[in-house]
Amino acid sequence: MLFVCTGNMERSPTAEELFKNEEGLEVKSAGISPTAPNFLTEDLVNWADKIFVMEDVHKEYIAKKCPWAIHKVVVLGIPDVYFRNDPELKRLLRERVSPHLRR
Repeated sequence: MLFVCTGNMERSPTAEELFKNEEGLEVKSAGISPTAPNFLTEDLVNWADKIFVMEDVHKEYIAKKCPWAIHKVVVLGIPDVYFRNDPELKRLLRERVSPHLRR
């Protein structure tokens, strides 16, 4: 699974941390901003079976750069108003990602 936000500073790293120890999952995070510590690359898009993006703008970015991968994208609808590891952010991530996990 790949989690994508804008800067790869708050939301997507929180999601990576939250799900990285789930059995059977490989998890990474990235951002679409050129200044992101882990910039979203074509290799990361190709690596992921499922791509969880925080907002529609992230889906649009992937659609432009890697249109063949758009079927992998799930928009979580989580705005950029949370700090890293915010309890409400974690709650939203669990609530919105869990239904997409294979059990």
